[in-house]
Amino acid sequence: MQPKSQTLFHFTKNLEFLKDILKTGFWPRYCLEDMKWYTGSESQSAYPIVCFCDIPLSRVDEHVNFYGRFGIGVTKDWARKNGLSPVLYINENTNQHLALKNLFGQNLKGAPYYKNSSVDINTIMTHIKPTEGVMFINEQFIQKEFYQENEWRYSVVGDENITKIKPFIYEKDYKDRYTLEQLNEKSKVSYSLKISPSDIKYLFVNSDSDIPDVINFIQTELDHYPSAEIKILMSRVISLETISRDM
Repeated sequence: MQPKSQTLFHFTKNLEFLKDILKTGFWPRYCLEDMKWYTGSESQSAYPIVCFCDIPLSRVDEHVNFYGRFGIGVTKDWARKNGLSPVLYINENTNQHLALKNLFGQNLKGAPYYKNSSVDINTIMTHIKPTEGVMFINEQFIQKEFYQENEWRYSVVGDENITKIKPFIYEKDYKDRYTLEQLNEKSKVSYSLKISPSDIKYLFVNSDSDIPDVINFIQTELDHYPSAEIKILMSRVISLETISRDM
C-alpha cells in the first residue's frame, strides 16, 4: 500500500458545500491554528487557507469521520499549478523549531529586518504546523496529531495593501461570528480556486442516496463544460457508504 496518493483530498461537512466548490471553487476560509510553537503561550491565530490531505484511499474513512463526509479528490498537477504546497511539520524544542522561533520572534518584538519582511514571515507561517497540538472544530478545541494528515495548503498571502484582505486574525476576531463571516466572504469573492471537471478524480458523498442529487447538479449547473468531461465527472461520484463496505 502506498503511504500517499496521486490525488489530494478535501472534505467538507455537507452536500451544499460540495456543490458550492464545484460551481465557484475552493474557498479560502480563516482557519484557527495552534500558535504555541511560535509564541510560547496558549494562543491561536487564523489564516485564510484551503486544506487538503495527501493520503491513500484506504485511509479516507478515518479522515472523513473528523472533517466531514463529502469531498473532492483533485490531481496533484492541479495543486501545483495553483500554488499549493505541503505544510512543514515542526517538532517542538528541536533545533529547527528553536531556530524558527528565534527568527520569527524578532517580528513579534517589532524588530526590523528589511522592507516587507513581515509579509515573507506570514507567508512561511501559513505553512508551518506543530507535529501535534490543538485544533478548533465544532466549537471546541481538541488534541490532534497533525503530521498524520500529510497536509497540503493554498494560502492567501501578500501585502495587505495589495491583497485587500487580512493576512491573519486573532482568536477573538475569529470567534466574532459577524467579523469572521465578513472576512471569509471577502476572501471567497477574490481568492476562490477555480476547478474544472478534468481536475477531479473523486467526488465523495455520504451515502448512495446522495448520488442522484449530485448527478442532477452536475447536469444542470455544470452544463457549460464539454459533454465528454461531464460524463467522466459523473462517473467519479462515489459514496463513502460503498467504500466502507468494500474496505
